[in-house]
Amino acid sequence: MIQKSICFLFILFVTNAFAQETVRTKLSGKINANLNDLEGIYVVNLKTEKSVVTDKRGFFSIDAKLGDVLLFSSLQLKGIQMELLPEHFKQELVFVKMEIMINQLPEVMIQRYDNINAVALGIVSAGIKQYSPAERKYATATSGRLNPMGLDPLLNLLSGRSALLKKELEVEKKEIYLQQLDNMFEKNHFFEDLKIPKEYVKGFQYYIVENERFTTILNSKNKITTDFLMGELAIKYNDIIACENE
Repeated sequence: MIQKSICFLFILFVTNAFAQETVRTKLSGKINANLNDLEGIYVVNLKTEKSVVTDKRGFFSIDAKLGDVLLFSSLQLKGIQMELLPEHFKQELVFVKMEIMINQLPEVMIQRYDNINAVALGIVSAGIKQYSPAERKYATATSGRLNPMGLDPLLNLLSGRSALLKKELEVEKKEIYLQQLDNMFEKNHFFEDLKIPKEYVKGFQYYIVENERFTTILNSKNKITTDFLMGELAIKYNDIIACENE
């Protein structure tokens, strides 16, 4: 009987200790930084791998406990890590100071070669601008640069054809961006890592290529930066899906 009681007390003690170890509470905080818009800063609990993003004023709320380490990360700000101490849980609001990222390029020596260019190498004919199919149609319709004879620009403006060709040019640009995405990321990255439902992946791709900031970064061909911003947009897109399904 005594052995059973001791065993029961031991199990009860271990259970309580384990429960205390895993219980996490909401920790509220605010980012302080020299930026007008503090929306979209990642706050990641490195112990649980759960993350949230800040609102426009830099406020956030995340599940955490004593000893957890929070990572704060953003494209414009220097990333920092903070181990949670007892005093953090005594405060109603934890203030986190972040500094603006300043990219300093290393010194680069540039050697100028005046006689070596695309024309000299035979890549491009001298004096001829290279057009995509949609650019060629639009340039012809609006300025007559590729068809200097006649009144095409005026007639196209009056008929509305110029506006249609401009839309065609925008569609072509988006198709190029979508092809860049396909070349840069596997399909499963969107629904496994970004958590976009499979049936919404194509819609998400069209959603992000409408974002001028994203396409600028996409054109830089920096996969890490592109993926980081895509993660921010994925959170917003999933919120839109959730609202539509309510």
